[in-house]
Amino acid sequence: MSQLTIVARILAKEGKSSFIKEELLKLIEITRAEKGCINYDLHHDNENENLFLFYENWENRELWQQHMQNDHLAAYMKATDGAVESFELNEMTPIG
Repeated sequence: MSQLTIVARILAKEGKSSFIKEELLKLIEITRAEKGCINYDLHHDNENENLFLFYENWENRELWQQHMQNDHLAAYMKATDGAVESFELNEMTPIG
């Protein structure tokens, strides 16, 4: 299987940016230690304090799907329920 790139866009609700940032930061160390994780990088928009983006690379889609089933992601989803305006995820394949 080929490498998988994930771009995840998280838009926090107004007034929830700091809370969402704290919760997202909790995911980094544990995810980077997971099997198949090449990189897992969180970005914060320079002009919109509510906008965050994860840029991730995984050895393959199967290992990424295992990541998506982990307890720490379920805990993040529970903790941030109602604090996220929108979430967009793109699965991508490197081509160059």
